[in-house]
Amino acid sequence: MPRRTLPPPPPPACLRTWPDRNALLHDRGMALEELRRRSLGMHRILLLWLLALGCVIGWALVTVPIEMIEDDDPMAFVLGPLCAVLGLGALVPSVIGVFVGIRSDRKARELTESWLALDSHPASDSALRSPGLSLCWLLSSLLVCAVGLWASFAAAAYAEPGRDSYGDVVLGMGTGLILWLTGLVGITKAVGHYRWAIRKLGPAPAANDAHR
Repeated sequence: MPRRTLPPPPPPACLRTWPDRNALLHDRGMALEELRRRSLGMHRILLLWLLALGCVIGWALVTVPIEMIEDDDPMAFVLGPLCAVLGLGALVPSVIGVFVGIRSDRKARELTESWLALDSHPASDSALRSPGLSLCWLLSSLLVCAVGLWASFAAAAYAEPGRDSYGDVVLGMGTGLILWLTGLVGITKAVGHYRWAIRKLGPAPAANDAHR
């Protein structure tokens, strides 16, 4: 989305100036589509993964001093603090970015409900369900969760004294935890959207036709 801000909320009843219902539905549809794209668009999945990559890079840099100390590297007192600072410089903004995204999703959900409350237009509102995007969020996040759990387990279970250092274990377990949390965020988002769609929009049209 080119704009960084979310669409504004609908004006209060005393300030609404739509000439007719068609004009209201047009603006309502545009706002709801924009909010849907901002919340579930593919760019949001890519952004989440990019933030996760930033966290992994930051964590890898933070663990460098541990490995240097274990290896008795004389440069540990010089490069160690530098790597730690660089690692925190990548890790902290990425974590903040995830929380900002979660907060933006909550605000988008509130705005969506405000625009939905203006009127009812099932033909266009059905697009808000976005089953394809929700499924993409769910399956990709399950995959990321599985990789994260495997990485954490493998780093701890297959570590051998003399071959793997404490730094290697910390790096592997931390990376796995980051991936697992990233997948959990995506799963929560997909499941939350599905539950919201059922609660606010009712069953899908196909389900309605099956009961006729």
